[in-house]
Amino acid sequence: QVQLVESGGGSVHAGGSLRLSCAASGYYYSTSCMGWFRQAPGKEREGVASIEIDGGISYGDSVKGRFTLSKEKNILYLQMNSLNPEDTAMYYCAARRICTWYSNDYNYWGQGTQVIVSS
Repeated sequence: QVQLVESGGGSVHAGGSLRLSCAASGYYYSTSCMGWFRQAPGKEREGVASIEIDGGISYGDSVKGRFTLSKEKNILYLQMNSLNPEDTAMYYCAARRICTWYSNDYNYWGQGTQVIVSS
């Protein structure tokens, strides 16, 4: 049974930083790809960043240059800098075998962690 547990969300002012963590446990072959999605109220879930088993990392256009994804053993990190109010959302860790940008493709999800950025 794959489990993903996020932590690190919170409230910051614009320009601030947060680091999210996602601890994965279970069948690792099924979690070769790990990534972050986010969903703001009234909006669709969008891909933020993902990492393949070979270490290849991809970022969504809205976070490039501000967010950094990294992975150590079974923990996925998302360092978020220069946050702005548009980054306010529930952030979800997700996993599947091969990375895609479509949330419906992902088999495993964490419970989510809230990020609020005030102006």
